[in-house]
Amino acid sequence: MTIAFAPNYLLPLPPGHRFPMLKYELLPEQLLHEGTATASDFFIPTPPPLAEVLRTHEADYLHRLLHGQLTRQEERASGFPWSAALADREITLLGGTIGCAQRVLAGAGVALNIAGGTHHAFAGRPEGFCLLNDQAVAANWLLAHEPVRVRQILIIDLDVHQGNGTAAIFRHEPRVFTFSMHGARNFPGRKEVSDLDLPLPDGTTDAAYLALLADTLPRLLDEQVRPDFVFYLSGVDVLATDKLGHLALTRAGCRQRDELVLGACHQRGLPVVVCMGGGYSERIADIVEAHANTYRVAADLWG
Repeated sequence: MTIAFAPNYLLPLPPGHRFPMLKYELLPEQLLHEGTATASDFFIPTPPPLAEVLRTHEADYLHRLLHGQLTRQEERASGFPWSAALADREITLLGGTIGCAQRVLAGAGVALNIAGGTHHAFAGRPEGFCLLNDQAVAANWLLAHEPVRVRQILIIDLDVHQGNGTAAIFRHEPRVFTFSMHGARNFPGRKEVSDLDLPLPDGTTDAAYLALLADTLPRLLDEQVRPDFVFYLSGVDVLATDKLGHLALTRAGCRQRDELVLGACHQRGLPVVVCMGGGYSERIADIVEAHANTYRVAADLWG
């Protein structure tokens, strides 16, 4: 198991922004403490060349983001006050997801980014705590650099919020299939059109959620998409304890979700990169434990 982690994920943010960022520091500590991961499993990502970012993001937007020239409206939409450290973090987490993809193709089988899943970022604007879209950038990196081994990509987005930025970016790219299973009445208010959207009613529980996923995923993997590579966004804001989600999954149900997705990829020998996505429960322990389950499942499957 290979894990991308950059120690600058915890930024000097105002108090209201600091809490949701704590998980990026606490999760690797938990994984090391319990023995799910060892120090040798981690790598420190490096920012990719800007030319790679420009395969996905508009040049004017990227320039303004890196140089502190976002409009007030864009800054509000991003959810973060701009800083040079924030811009550095956003570029670095792209390198984490690209690095995970490289290591998976080199034989790791699975790689996980302790960050990423920034699926609300559009090609030319930020939204919802997402400034640059890491899975989109990594997918475009694969299509450009590995056209023989990677001809079809499946993005499985199981965050409670629709992957609207990702859907928009790949709207006209047949080599990337976007699948989003999310709360129907949750953010964003205006949904984009993924290749497959499964909007869920408020209060959806483990049984209904897992039954729908179990019915859908094998058809995507074996019939409709038949991918060579999978990106999985494993947001834990599907939990009943989440402040920003309206679904009702238990922590055990969330782990079963991960077992279903990662088990299906492992069974088929598919390379898979996992990014964390959202998690906003009142107790930080609930967030970290749910995310840690994703890593435990990956470690159990790929050893």
